[in-house]
Amino acid sequence: MGIDIIEQNKNFVQYRGGYNTSKSISISSFMANYQDQSPQILRDFLSYHETIKAHSQKTVDEYFLDLRNFFRYMKQSRDTALRDVPWDEISIMDVNIDFIRSITLTDIYGYLTYLSRDRAQQPNSDRTEYGLSAATRARKIATLRSFFNYLTQKIHLLPDNPIKELDSPKLMKTLPKYLTLDESLELLGSVDGANSERDYCILTFFLNCGLRISELIGLNLSDIQDDALRVLGKGNKVRIVYLNDACKDALARYLAVRRPISGKDQNALFLSTRNQRISRSNVHALVKKHLSHAGLDSSQYSSHKLRHTAATLMLQNGVDVKAVQEVLGHEHLNTTEIYTHIDNEALRVAARANPLGKVKQKKKPLASPEDGTAN
Repeated sequence: MGIDIIEQNKNFVQYRGGYNTSKSISISSFMANYQDQSPQILRDFLSYHETIKAHSQKTVDEYFLDLRNFFRYMKQSRDTALRDVPWDEISIMDVNIDFIRSITLTDIYGYLTYLSRDRAQQPNSDRTEYGLSAATRARKIATLRSFFNYLTQKIHLLPDNPIKELDSPKLMKTLPKYLTLDESLELLGSVDGANSERDYCILTFFLNCGLRISELIGLNLSDIQDDALRVLGKGNKVRIVYLNDACKDALARYLAVRRPISGKDQNALFLSTRNQRISRSNVHALVKKHLSHAGLDSSQYSSHKLRHTAATLMLQNGVDVKAVQEVLGHEHLNTTEIYTHIDNEALRVAARANPLGKVKQKKKPLASPEDGTAN
């Protein structure tokens, strides 16, 4: 192909300045239709996930951005003429199966080194730090793994998968942050002012139903089915979430004051002050506002932390973990089981059962200031 391969272990030394990510990139370039900016082999892969696997547009867009980034890296690492070309100006339209067949596990390791050390965390900022987190790198590896599995197992254009034996970065295990019951009550009690019925209903749904923010803003009036909600979750999977008395009361109070509107958003359950379907940013803002009004640290909590709260409170109060999995819409039980480690009464019992659990330090007699003897 007329492309010289350089030593991969020199990438992070050579390209800190060479990978030009500082140039301002417009929002529209990230939201561009992958059909216009992808070579045929990538278009087919993305179309497969969008149409056959029924993945969301957001997921498909992330696949596109990850693979575009990877192919740009590969082209720039192999072609010295591209070293000074701004990152977002490197076209991948000429990437074909021959190019992909030439990719080795060594290339992948070089790319991971670049992500770990040299990839800008905020490409549009002059003050960005470099090096992506292990979680972000793991997601990008998952994209590559999906792409190469597709080429080897689905359309059989590659005889061997170059990343078959590639391990994902080791992730630090963290427990989800959540509000206590008292903090949750303080949050609900703080709701007042304009749009209070709407905001109270949104917070109640988060804290009782454990909805994702994308699920909440996507709710329609037609999704209300007596004492249940029809929720469209990840991967376009529909589940039914039942409403308790608190949710039904909050919903009735909101619907009593909800403005009837016409147009494309007339069926949207939650409306903004502009009579449009409420946006993700609107919901984030109102959650932060009411957290602050409740005297809680809004920098530590978000709408997703309210979902964590719902899961934790259900498990603390005896709900079976499999039932919580259904409520949250988790595909795998182990995703739900992380909440069982947050507040496990069995661990408290184990701590109290230790025979040394009640031993306290004995007070030593005070020494006399005159002769140093005990009083």
